[in-house]
Amino acid sequence: MTEPKHGALSQHGALHHVELWTPDLARAVASFGWLLEALGYAEYQNWEAGRSWRLGATYIVVEQSPAMSADGHDRLRPGLNHLAFHVEDAAAVETLASEAARHGWRLMFPDSHPHAGGEEHYAAYLENEDGFEVELVAAR
Repeated sequence: MTEPKHGALSQHGALHHVELWTPDLARAVASFGWLLEALGYAEYQNWEAGRSWRLGATYIVVEQSPAMSADGHDRLRPGLNHLAFHVEDAAAVETLASEAARHGWRLMFPDSHPHAGGEEHYAAYLENEDGFEVELVAAR
């Protein structure tokens, strides 16, 4: 692989964006908007059928597309299971997990929280009303 031109940092291979189709835009904006903004994303785009939030060069889209072939997301079917986000530390994981219910999320695996991913893995697993799962992982 060659060096980036003019000293610029290469973005080769970096995630550009993720687009999630949702059956209810208002619910998606309420749940994902709160979470993404709490993680440092800023609203990036806003149109009748969708919204996006950006952090650095990466953005995340929620859209209520008329082209959807089903009326809901099922994370247990082939396709996207969940999105995982780095979080500053365990205290930030707990703060977000405790505020999540007010924004359309529920804590998954409460009996094994915050170690549902294993004893060495500190995270909160959240699911919104439309079945989308996010994992908030504390930095080590």
